[in-house]
Amino acid sequence: MPLVPRYTPGPIIAMPRKIEAIIFDMDGLMLDTEPFYKVAWQATATELGYRIDDRFYATLVGRPTEDGERALVGRFGPDFPLERFRARWPALWQAEVAAHGIQQKPGLREFLAFLDGQGLPVAVATSSETDYTTFSLRQAGLEGRFRDVVTGDEVARGKPAPDIYLEAARRLQVAPAACVVLEDSEAGILAANRAGMSALLIPDGTRPSEGAVQAAFGVLDSLSEAHRLVARLVADSASRPSAG
Repeated sequence: MPLVPRYTPGPIIAMPRKIEAIIFDMDGLMLDTEPFYKVAWQATATELGYRIDDRFYATLVGRPTEDGERALVGRFGPDFPLERFRARWPALWQAEVAAHGIQQKPGLREFLAFLDGQGLPVAVATSSETDYTTFSLRQAGLEGRFRDVVTGDEVARGKPAPDIYLEAARRLQVAPAACVVLEDSEAGILAANRAGMSALLIPDGTRPSEGAVQAAFGVLDSLSEAHRLVARLVADSASRPSAG
């Protein structure tokens, strides 16, 4: 497999000569939870007499809940019943989880096992709040699986600001330039790029925007493909002679 981006990018951050850490997004990247949020938000808006269409919802993906709420008020105006919206959608989200369960994305288990074998530290950086993150990881059988987990309510600015990825690197004690990020959303890819990290984009059912493609090192189809790419990069790095 060629070690080049699938799409011709603009200014990108090259893969580090030596990968020292991997940082995963959660919803839509590791876990198949994004449809639950979409159903819950769209159904709640409909109950309240508003319509969140698919195009508008796509602009909310990967962003912190507070940013999404501000976007709703910006779109529908100050009369939008935000408190009623906040009170209702979590119940619909929970109902979706109860009905379908939270599934890991194909290839995740094998990818994590490979990273463990290489001794590479792995963190999660998700826009979801701590409670939702803990619940989701537990339901998916991944609680306690990662070196660290950084959530959206633990940083001052959410994605697409770089704060959450810089905090993950700080906790891992790894330079940002030595980290590789895996993301499914435009907001996440921009955040990783702005943090000075190499980012691989694995879209979750939505065609990536040109901005997302430009900010990513590469656009891949699956975690399995990302696993193969990272494995080759790690092997190439190990085969290079040491300096000096």
